[in-house]
Amino acid sequence: MKKKKEIIVFLLAALGLLVLPLVLQGFGNAWVRIADMALLYVLLALGLNIVVGYAGLLDLGYVAFFAIGAYMYALLASPHLSDTFPAIAAMFPNGLHLPIWLVIPAAAGLAGLLGVLLGAPTLRLRGDYLAIVTLGFGEIIRIFLNNLDHPINITNGPKGLGQIDSLSFFGVSLGKKVEVAGFEVASVSLYYYLFLALVVGCVIISHRLQLSRVGRAWMAIREDEIAAKAMGINTRNLKLLAFGMGATFGGVSGAMFASFQGFISPESFALMESVMIVAMVVLGGIGHLPGVILGAVALSALPEVLRYVAGPLQNMTDGRLDASILRQLLIALAMIIVMLWRPRGLWPSPEHGKSLQTTKP
Repeated sequence: MKKKKEIIVFLLAALGLLVLPLVLQGFGNAWVRIADMALLYVLLALGLNIVVGYAGLLDLGYVAFFAIGAYMYALLASPHLSDTFPAIAAMFPNGLHLPIWLVIPAAAGLAGLLGVLLGAPTLRLRGDYLAIVTLGFGEIIRIFLNNLDHPINITNGPKGLGQIDSLSFFGVSLGKKVEVAGFEVASVSLYYYLFLALVVGCVIISHRLQLSRVGRAWMAIREDEIAAKAMGINTRNLKLLAFGMGATFGGVSGAMFASFQGFISPESFALMESVMIVAMVVLGGIGHLPGVILGAVALSALPEVLRYVAGPLQNMTDGRLDASILRQLLIALAMIIVMLWRPRGLWPSPEHGKSLQTTKP
């Protein structure tokens, strides 16, 4: 009976997620864009959860992999390289517009490789020291992207990259609206379904990883690395695998972001983004997939919802309070209240003793 009830709840939730963008379209595409960005943040939070939640490695430079994936997609699916380099223009007269089947794996592969390269020199670091090193890595990547416009213009510097191709599947471009049975589905709604499919895939991968021998080894390292080593666990390889897997998720998310926005610049990948992604994982419930998803949705949607609160408050004070600063203040206040009310997160993982099924002898 309980299993049947769970199946019904699951089907209703799936139906609600499928209908959601079509309902939000009636209130304007801006609301669908908020849902799209929330799903992108869920992807990022799921990737960081592998590193922080499963392996216990505090990574404050995760936004670097997001940036790498975005710039990889932007360079391979925009006219920038063919406009800058005559040799590429000669090879691709119509511009360098590689198909999604090549660009997405390239973004994921490059991000995963850099994740392993970041992990290699930090194997002996833990806690605050690891956080400082990864924070520095994230800032180095952003500064590189900001300055690689001379002497050779690769990233176009602070001006950013534009005219990025929209994703297309089997000749259907997600950048244009589509009519289905006389009903118009907007471009942002098409991206919603793509992001939702990616989130479902990442949740399945994360869940299988959590239950696998690799996932259990990660958790052993998180709890006590010395004891895990004594039990014969190869902590070096498993740490590198955690960095690589998490970075791969970030690279795919970045590629999706570049395609969705159509324009990227280094300002989109500031340190505050990394802090927000870490906050999503911790606020939702570190190491617990439903909690991580809830935290990502709450923290990505909350700033947009608070726009409608900060505006009236600014009017009440005759404009003495800036709306954007007030919105940040309200977000910080909400996070403090949640962490005081739920110290282990909004939806923490069950305690070890409670999660074990008690069986009568």
